[in-house]
Amino acid sequence: MFDIAFSELLIVMLVALVVIGPERLPKVARTAGHLWGRIQRYVQNVKNDISNDLAIHEARQLQASIRENISAIGQSTREAVLTAEQKILQAQYGTPPAAPDEPSPSAAQTPDTPGKPV
Repeated sequence: MFDIAFSELLIVMLVALVVIGPERLPKVARTAGHLWGRIQRYVQNVKNDISNDLAIHEARQLQASIRENISAIGQSTREAVLTAEQKILQAQYGTPPAAPDEPSPSAAQTPDTPGKPV
């Protein structure tokens, strides 16, 4: 992790033994070990929090994408149902499809009235 060789670590321990002294060295080493453990736990907690936040963000994006897809599928389904109903009505009444701005022939005249006004 820090790319420290064994010889460098040995030199650091010898300097610590000389500077701190043999009486206090075990206590300092124990305290350093506890601090190192706390630092590792803190870093791990931060990593977990970041991972959880990213997972939540990705889940929300996926949820939005799924909602968009569902909406698109619903719209195409509604269009398909309307088209099918229109074709069924045309097949029942035998009328050609009318343009949207023109009234259908069955609505313009009834079967009892002649095609020309009298």
